Amino acid sequence: MKIPVLLVSGVLSWLFVSWVTGAAEPWDADAYWRLWYPASLGLAALTGAAFKTRGWMAGVILTFAQLPVIWLNAGTISLWVIGLAMSCVLAVPAVAISAFTGWFAARSRPL
Repeated sequence: MKIPVLLVSGVLSWLFVSWVTGAAEPWDADAYWRLWYPASLGLAALTGAAFKTRGWMAGVILTFAQLPVIWLNAGTISLWVIGLAMSCVLAVPAVAISAFTGWFAARSRPL
């Protein structure tokens, strides 16, 4: 149940970014690198902890949730390959962060 909820949450958050900024593609927003991408990395860290040993999945899901938003807003898939490649690059830090927090959460013991 965690994965569908995270996927829907990710798509909704990127739709919110597009709506607030007026950018069809979230990474075209002016504050993407200063605000929105770091916020998604923070969210990946939090959700990675919830996924524990599968924490890396949180980073993948949150980053790739941008693709349906781009498709919905642009109405075309002509640049789909470029968007997919960009998502792969953007997913690397998110996967690393969410995997670490998931590992840490799985390893931690209550006091």
